Formats: sequence, structure tokens, C-alpha cells
Amino acid sequence: MTAPSRTRTAGAFTGTGVLTRFALRRERFPLVAWIVGDTLVYWSQAVALDAAYPNQSDLDALARSMSGNAAMIAMAGPPRVLDTVAGQVAFQSSAFGMAVAGLMSMFLIGRHTRANEETGRDELIRSGVVGRYAPPTAAALVTVGANLLLGAAITLSLISYGLPVAGSLALGVGATCAGWVFGAIALLAAQVSASTRACYAITGTALAVSYLLRAVGDVGNGVLSWFSPLGWGQAMRPYDGEIWWPAGLSVLVAIGIGVAAARVLDRRDFGAGLIAPRPGPARAAESLHGTVGLAWRLQRGLLFGWAVGMFLGGMSFGTIGDDVDDLLGDIDLDQILGQNMGSMVDAFYAMAVAILAIIASAYTISAGLRLRSEEMSGHAEPLLSTGLGRVRWTVGHLVLVLGGSAVVVALSGFGMGVTYGLITGDPAQMVTLTGAALTYLPAVWVLGGVTLLLFGFAPLINSAAWLVMAFCVVVLMFGATLKFPGWLMSLSPFDNIPLVPATAFDPVPVLLTSAVALLLCAAGIFGFRRRDLQTN
Repeated sequence: MTAPSRTRTAGAFTGTGVLTRFALRRERFPLVAWIVGDTLVYWSQAVALDAAYPNQSDLDALARSMSGNAAMIAMAGPPRVLDTVAGQVAFQSSAFGMAVAGLMSMFLIGRHTRANEETGRDELIRSGVVGRYAPPTAAALVTVGANLLLGAAITLSLISYGLPVAGSLALGVGATCAGWVFGAIALLAAQVSASTRACYAITGTALAVSYLLRAVGDVGNGVLSWFSPLGWGQAMRPYDGEIWWPAGLSVLVAIGIGVAAARVLDRRDFGAGLIAPRPGPARAAESLHGTVGLAWRLQRGLLFGWAVGMFLGGMSFGTIGDDVDDLLGDIDLDQILGQNMGSMVDAFYAMAVAILAIIASAYTISAGLRLRSEEMSGHAEPLLSTGLGRVRWTVGHLVLVLGGSAVVVALSGFGMGVTYGLITGDPAQMVTLTGAALTYLPAVWVLGGVTLLLFGFAPLINSAAWLVMAFCVVVLMFGATLKFPGWLMSLSPFDNIPLVPATAFDPVPVLLTSAVALLLCAAGIFGFRRRDLQTN
């Protein structure tokens, strides 16, 4: 007589511990980068403010200029105790720091929930003894822990610098709570949408709307700020008589959205979302017959988002107008930039253009990394198995990388020129500042070339292009102040570009930098032709 077989059945959360450890191992390097980077957003502000405004009179002047500037309030938040370094740190860092925490949570949740379902990894995982709730619960636990570490790192870094304990803790708690709320939103978006891209789009839109509500509310009577998770963190009033109940509001909202995500998970099929994707047309559009058209179809959303964001970013810088002297106080831009710049206004806008150009290079790197994601997801392989060559496929995306970078950089300068021209009554600034921004385009292309070079020769470390961008930021912001050696400064392509409009345009370094960018792109294509394809 044969004994009846025993079948192992999984509880709803079976396997959560294993998946959590797996997620932590997979994310160990990105998590360190996110937490260290966001902590530096806060800590570096304290260091820079102490160095730039050594006297109380300098801080008082800075407080007067910022507290009455609606554009600065819209960008940063409600002005409180701006005549102190601690107050300035909270004012200048909290909104951006909380937004970074939200982005970290969005990518963590997306990668370990919807992306795993989309690529089929989740199906492989669920072929073992794994409960239905285990994958999203593991992603949520990692996100909760990562934000706790982030908050602790921010708090300890500011306390160790000498800022008040309670306010530093409020800033850390604010970042943690914002990360939890947007992590919960990403978890719900992963159940509603049927693709990773849609999950990111929903969460990113929620983050953008939150920032906009906070900005409008802070400039107005403050009511709209209470509809924004970013506003709740700033409502804790760091360094200005802290109040803690807004943190509880964030936790309750995060839990509520998390429960809603669990209810949606119970009502959808595996691999599908609550919203079914629309069927595509029976025949592809004429524009999709070429590699450039296909790349445009894949990357247009990224380009539209960056174009709008950089245009608005440029507009915010332009609103400062000619009030640069009041805003900067005794800051010596010549010392920061390492050159004699002449007019303070021109020096400020030369610096602003350089900052926007480096930010725009994040778009260039993101667009370049799409080549790697297309390869790893297996989308490139069937295309390249036809008569389509690797060079044509790569060049199709490269056109979007380089052309899109030009659009993003030009719009940042144009946006700056629009508002600066309106405030000063000088419409010619639209042309001047657009041209100044485009001067940095070859440097932005160099970072795109580095991304393509890594894609061709070292695809496993393709994301190291972000480290190159971080190096350029350090050189621009601190290179002259910290007296970096000249050879080290010159490794940054942005350091070789003339600081227009503060200095005259010099075509020689611009052309040389363009040549370097094109050589890097050509080398990357050459390397891609000679290596094997890789897929997940």
C-alpha cells in the first residue's frame, strides 16, 4: 500500500525572508549610493553655508533676500529661521532630499515587483514555495528599512556637524516618511499598471504633483501644502519649534495606501494590472520602420519629461534677475569658479548654466542606458537577428541621446532667458542664455559617450557613468575652492568649456570636446560589435 503523497502548500507570506535577503543583496550597491548621495544633499549644504556665510550679518542679508523671493520659496519651501545655518539647511535641502527619498523608494518597489513580473523572473520565483504576498512584502520591507537608514544617516550627519539634535531628527524623519509614502504609492501603482514604465510614470507623476502642490501652497496661504507628502515633512518645522504629528500623518497614509495595494493584488491576475493595456494597432506606423523611429517611440516619454523639467528649472533661475548681489551676499564666485569673472550677474548665470548642463547630462546618461536595458530585456535580440545591423540599431538610439540632449540643454537656457528677459526687460537674454547653455552641449555629449563606451566594452558596469557625472559635479562645485590640481580639474569636460556669458566664447575647447564625445561614441559602437549579446 502506497502512502498518500504530501503536497507542500505556501502561506501568503511564505518565502518573504528569503526574498528580502535576496533583494538586499541585489540592491546593496545602489542602496549605498542612494543613501550616501541623499545624505550629502543635507550635509554639504551645512558645510557650504558655513564657508560662504561666515558672519551673522551675511546670514541676515541672505535671509532677507530669500524670505521675500517667491521663486525661491516655490522651489525650496516655507522660509523659517533663515538667519541661521540650520534654518538654511532645512530650507534649501528638505524638499529636494525628500524627493530623492521618494525616487529611491519608487525604483526599489518597481524593480522588485512589477519589473520582476514583466521580465518573467517572478514566475520563476513563484514556481518554488513562495506565497502570493511574499514578493511585494519583501520589496516593502527593503524600502522601509532603506528609508529608515536614510533618515538615520541624515540625522547623524547633521548632529555630528553641530546642528541642533531635534531639528536634525525632524529632517531625517521627514525624509524617511516621504520615502515611505511614495514607496506605498509605487506599490499601488505596481498593482494598477501592467508595465514597469507605467508604474514609474504613475509614481513620478504623484511626486511631481506633490512638489507642485507644495510650491503653490508655500507661496500662497499654505493650504495646498497640506495635500502634499512633501509639505508634511516641512510642516514638522525643523529647527523652529519642531512638531511631530505630521510624521504620524505620513505613516497613516503610507499604511492606508499599502493596504489598498494588497486589496488590488487580490483582484488581479498574475502578470496583469488592474488597468488592462490597450491593444496596439494592427500595423506599425510608418515611423516605426526605421531605427530612429523605434528609438523615438521608446524614449519620447523620457525626453518629454526632461524637456519640461529643465525648462521649468531654467525659468526658476531666471526669476532671480539682477538681484544676484543681494542673494549671494559676500560669496566670491570668482573663487568658486577659479576665474576672474567680472560682472557678478554674468558670473552667476554662467554658474547657473553650468549647473543646468550637468543636471541635463543625467538625461543623456539615462537615454544611453536604454541600450543596455533593451539588450538585457531581450528586446534587442530579435531585432538584431534580422537584417538590422548592430551599428544601425545603436546609431538609432544615439540620435535620440545626442539630439535629445541638445533639446534639453537648449530649453534649460531658453527657460532661464525667458524669465530673466521678462524681469529685466531685456528679451535678448533669451538668445544669450540659450546660446550659453548650448556651449556646454559637447560636455554633456561626453558623458553620453562614456555611457556608450561602457555599454560597448564593459556592459556589466554600464551604470558607472553616474560616477563620472558625480565627479563632474564635485569638480564644478568644489574644485577651485578645495584647490584641486589642474590636471584633475581638466578631466571634467565641463571644466574645459568657456564660462559664457561671463567670458567670451572660445570655439577651440568646444570643438575639441565635441571631438572627444564623438570618439567615445564611435569606440562604444566598435566595442558593441565585437562582444556577445547578454540577456536576463
